[in-house]
Amino acid sequence: MRVTWAADGGVRRLTFRLDPEDEITGFCADGQPLRLATNSCRVELPREPYDIHPDLLALAAWTVVAPWTRRAIVFDRPVSPEFAAAIQSGWGIEAGPVGGAPRSGGRLAISYSGGADSAAVAAMLPDAPFVHFQRVSHPRVPNRWTHYRADVLASLAAQTGRELTVVRSDLEFTLAEPRPGYPEHHAVAAGALLLADELDLGGLAFGYELGSRWLGGDRYLLRYTPDNLMWSPHGAWGRAFAAAGLHIVLPVGGVSEAVTMRLALESDLREQVRWCLRGVNGPCGTCGKCLYKELIQAAVERRPLRTTVAPGRPVARKWQEPPPYGGQEMIEYGCARVPGIEDTLFGRAAGFLGATEESTAWLDRCYPPAIEEIPEPWRGQVRDFVAGEVGFMSDDEARRVETWGMS
Repeated sequence: MRVTWAADGGVRRLTFRLDPEDEITGFCADGQPLRLATNSCRVELPREPYDIHPDLLALAAWTVVAPWTRRAIVFDRPVSPEFAAAIQSGWGIEAGPVGGAPRSGGRLAISYSGGADSAAVAAMLPDAPFVHFQRVSHPRVPNRWTHYRADVLASLAAQTGRELTVVRSDLEFTLAEPRPGYPEHHAVAAGALLLADELDLGGLAFGYELGSRWLGGDRYLLRYTPDNLMWSPHGAWGRAFAAAGLHIVLPVGGVSEAVTMRLALESDLREQVRWCLRGVNGPCGTCGKCLYKELIQAAVERRPLRTTVAPGRPVARKWQEPPPYGGQEMIEYGCARVPGIEDTLFGRAAGFLGATEESTAWLDRCYPPAIEEIPEPWRGQVRDFVAGEVGFMSDDEARRVETWGMS
């Protein structure tokens, strides 16, 4: 794989060329198969930055091309030995050319998506600036996902009153299948990476919570994942970001989506929280994500489910079958707390799971090892917030995390 960045004012254009051994169909870190659509993309920065460290340019490119690279990657300028070593140790890919010194930074920014998890991070870190990624159309790839209103989310981000940088990019259209999206989940940070020197960033906070970090996320069902490839600091991506002087920080990595939902709804950003981009004036209320988040919100607010979706609808089909389910810990949490759940589309799931408030109480507190993973400059602030607003799991509750998926 060979990659080249070209600059045109505030626009950075990435072009990449596959080597003979590279493949059009590859796999991202969580195992999702991806088919390549095109070999270029652009990242539109709000202003022309001064010089960008080669490791930052290289890592931004790597978040796009990693799924299709098989043996080696050649960047268009030398990277530090530390960064090349991180790519070699994490993926077995030879990276070069090598030369120059590593970088570092001091500030922490938030990769702000506008969802409840992201808003909870913002509540924890009230002085941290936002960097928001906005999808825009690609000049050569048709946009068949016009219902995905990224402009609405960017508008809501601008209403938060926080220090905000919006980065626009068409990199999601490098995917032909399964649909437009990030080649790697970390590609959402491409803009923050290109601006990290200008903003003096040493860390980037993401809204990945307990389920994503420690319980495997949607595609890893019922499995404790301390060595999560995507989000653990000692995983391949964690080491690559650290080598580029921009640490991955997960302030809500030890708490469940019930906690992030509560924190978001209690925060000053409540009116700007949006997890569905299929509607203009609010969430669509009928997609799978809306149903999942409505279950969590109803559980947090101790009220009946608000939905017109019946169990027979295709979007509800998975919850009519026996578990396991993606995000099962939160399905259990919601089914144990929503009044009248037995008469909703989650009724059969509730019967299969048999969850109670007592059996899911651990999801109201923080898993302590998640705090220790946060880099030292920001650990104390997060720990103090969690201690005051959430509380920590007991040893027995922590074992619920560590035995997740074990019969």
